[in-house]
Amino acid sequence: QVQLVESGGGLVQAGGSLRLSCAASGRTISNYVMGWFRQAPGKEREFVAAISRRSGYTYYADAVKGRFTTSRDNAKNTVYLQMNSLKPEDTAVYYCAACENIYASGRYYYTEEKYENWGQGTQVTVSS
Repeated sequence: QVQLVESGGGLVQAGGSLRLSCAASGRTISNYVMGWFRQAPGKEREFVAAISRRSGYTYYADAVKGRFTTSRDNAKNTVYLQMNSLKPEDTAVYYCAACENIYASGRYYYTEEKYENWGQGTQVTVSS
């Protein structure tokens, strides 16, 4: 199993930016598709973004497309989520997750049940 720890969350004004990091240990993330999810108060956890093993493919939820970018550095065993033009509705706990099935594509990775390993989450709060 791979252990995941998110960092970089915080309080930011609307229109601002944050960069989340997800540091992995125990196994190399090059064996996984990596995803980001978020959960706002009173809402279900939802897909944000995912990135394939060698960064060849990225997937984004419509709500963040054009504003968020996910990337990975397999040598550093770290995944990133760059969040720009933040909105109050982006306020949530953001989770990093790892999926062992590297052979699927597209919307397979939009589903949280497909991910076997999860971080503890980091809070992002966007004030208006």
